[in-house]
Amino acid sequence: MRLYRPFFFAKWLFPEALFRIRTSERVLCLTFDDGPNPDSTPLILDILDKHGIKAVFFCRGDAAEEFPEFMKMIVSKGHLTGNHGFSHQDGWRIKVKYYLDDVKRASELTSSLIFRPPYGRLTMKQDKTLAKSYRIVFWDLMPYDFDPGFGSIRSLNILKRKIRPGTVIVLHDTPASSVLSFLDDFIDHASGKGYRFVLPDF
Repeated sequence: MRLYRPFFFAKWLFPEALFRIRTSERVLCLTFDDGPNPDSTPLILDILDKHGIKAVFFCRGDAAEEFPEFMKMIVSKGHLTGNHGFSHQDGWRIKVKYYLDDVKRASELTSSLIFRPPYGRLTMKQDKTLAKSYRIVFWDLMPYDFDPGFGSIRSLNILKRKIRPGTVIVLHDTPASSVLSFLDDFIDHASGKGYRFVLPDF
């Protein structure tokens, strides 16, 4: 079963986290996970530049360490970087201490202010500690661009059908993602429907 939106009870479990911008205006927020990567980051940035859009890049610490020049490129173009852990750990399968250490290790390379849990998996104990230092950011819509079996056309159609005012969209900054094949078309579509792309007020 595909879950394009988080389980309804997630907002109850993590009431301080951001899932969707609270607004009735036609605004959207683009976010990109798992980068930076030399084969995808510059191309995503080119598309965003073309449309004058700023986004949030939730970067892995190990990738940021390997490709610091692309972290600088993201920031130099006016985008925000967020913390996505150092080694993309699953919060449901790792001890709290090791998970928190992994996030802290990534903070020096990515962000010490905003954090997105890899896989969207976070325990309440992890959340309680991390929320003291970070604004935790989930998402309102995931079009499965990371899944090669899903297909870029289906991803694009999901976005077209399910966006709504305040939607935070999670996409992926990796060569395996299909995002580059539909991002430009999606932005054109959303803009044609009267949507603007914004950064949340963290």
